[in-house]
Amino acid sequence: MTRSSGGLEIRRKKALYRSWHRGMREVDLLLGTFADARIDTLSSGELDQYEDLLDQLDADLLKWMTGEAPVPEQYDHPLFRRIQAFRQVMPF
Repeated sequence: MTRSSGGLEIRRKKALYRSWHRGMREVDLLLGTFADARIDTLSSGELDQYEDLLDQLDADLLKWMTGEAPVPEQYDHPLFRRIQAFRQVMPF
């Protein structure tokens, strides 16, 4: 985790923490890096969608993000596509 949670509202702080403490390191890096960069820019609706993604299994998220499995329709929304696009340009 490289971002300080200072200045973030409680809901965003929790999402940031959950992004970095998933259980599967690959997903920690994908979601944690995205959250570090973008958590403060998500609208309330996008934050709802992001929290819903955080409730999904790591193995499923990784397969969806890498294209190994199709993204279920309910998660195939612009925010998920932004996370996928961010993965392509991650700074590591």
